[in-house]
Amino acid sequence: MDASTMPMTAQEGGGTAPEALGAAESRSGSAQGGYEDYLQVVPEKARTTSLWGQFWVWFGANVAPINWLLGALGIQMGLGLWETFAVIVVGNLIGMSVFGLMVLLGQRTGLTGMLLGRQVFGRVGNYLPSAIQSIVVIGWCAVNTWVVLDLVTALLMKIGVVDSIDGHFWLKAGIGAIVMVVQVVISLFGYKAISTFERWTVPPTVAILLAMTIAAWGFMGVDWNFAGTLATGSTNHLAALSSIMTAIGIGWGFTWLTYACDYSRFVSRKVPRGRLFGASALGQFIPVCWLGLLGATLATKSGSIDPGQLIVDNFGALAIPVLLLVIHGPIATNILNIYSFTLAVQSLDIKVNRRVINVLVGVLAWLGVCLFLTLTDIGDTLDGWLSSVAGWTSVWGGIMMVHFFVLEPKREDFSGVLKDHGVPLVRWQALAAFVLGLAACWATSYGSLLQGPVAAAMGGVDLSWLGGILVAALTYYVLSVASARGRVAKG
Repeated sequence: MDASTMPMTAQEGGGTAPEALGAAESRSGSAQGGYEDYLQVVPEKARTTSLWGQFWVWFGANVAPINWLLGALGIQMGLGLWETFAVIVVGNLIGMSVFGLMVLLGQRTGLTGMLLGRQVFGRVGNYLPSAIQSIVVIGWCAVNTWVVLDLVTALLMKIGVVDSIDGHFWLKAGIGAIVMVVQVVISLFGYKAISTFERWTVPPTVAILLAMTIAAWGFMGVDWNFAGTLATGSTNHLAALSSIMTAIGIGWGFTWLTYACDYSRFVSRKVPRGRLFGASALGQFIPVCWLGLLGATLATKSGSIDPGQLIVDNFGALAIPVLLLVIHGPIATNILNIYSFTLAVQSLDIKVNRRVINVLVGVLAWLGVCLFLTLTDIGDTLDGWLSSVAGWTSVWGGIMMVHFFVLEPKREDFSGVLKDHGVPLVRWQALAAFVLGLAACWATSYGSLLQGPVAAAMGGVDLSWLGGILVAALTYYVLSVASARGRVAKG
């Protein structure tokens, strides 16, 4: 792509070289309470060359009960065991590859994903995706905490503390509040605290998960030949396959696109891109596939996705270590959610210290937990939630990747996003592509929350992630190139 077709000129971005910018912003950040407390470029001297922190951050975020519940969702929908696992593996190979590209963008720029959106959408135009991300992250915090509360109650029942899983609203809300406080406190201390927590707590958690896996697959009578209840090739069969692809296949990797830069910006530019890509993508791929298969195999015994029921039916003597795994899961995931929430809110030009916003999200997410506790159908709720989240992130990700990897693949100076007048207020090309992408996503979606006409005409086949990313990416590319040529012609 030559300079004449760039969607923005270098002058529009303004500023100095990345190294000088990093030094200047580091001094400014130190004066204001640290480069993490306000939106800044992470200076090279503050970055790490080790990739273990990056690996464990993403691994820990996915060693969570929600992933085994999503694996069980395929069995509940009537799919066979091995086709459920195949969808998870193939989908995540694709989804995590796209996620890995977004990780590289964070290393390249030293900036957060939502902040980089100003380069694409304009300073004010970027308020729309930043606001959506803020709301979605609150939802994620609530969902991840909510799905473990039945698990915790079931384990408490196993050791005689309560007499049933059902009910106990205030007990569950209280447990959710305790978990939320722990999450908020860890997130308060920023990336180093998050990566340290993951590095030291995930390996023991993996050991517990390994014991669970051995117990489940070796002694619990898993039906390895479970063929499902849907006729192969039927409309219902294809619809179920597409739903799982969206929930924990390709769509799962897409749900992390908006987070990727927030953590990879702490990785030194000296680290080879291939190694960073591999550490981040594998950090997600391994636990998602592992827990997805574990959940699917457990569900072959009862067909249930209910978390408490899975525990009651399958684990007895392992109740205490499983309880530790269950409590660790939402904490390891939500410390990323809370941290990224603060960065998204700051991208709305709300000049408030990150730590203040950090506490606010904990309160809002706990209220969300209380709301989810009133719901009864876990399967439909999770499926609908995942479909909607994967859809909007595919739209955003498609536009961002076209901009930074196609239109501006070699640009290094992104200082304009930190300045009041460094980028246009609104870039209509990106907003038009975003709106059209969301429309395409809705039209091809068939979750419990969104059901579009195209998906309905195909018998419930959900291709929202594909429709969203293709329409958004192609629209943005065409509009950007056409408008750039128009400016050249007028000049």
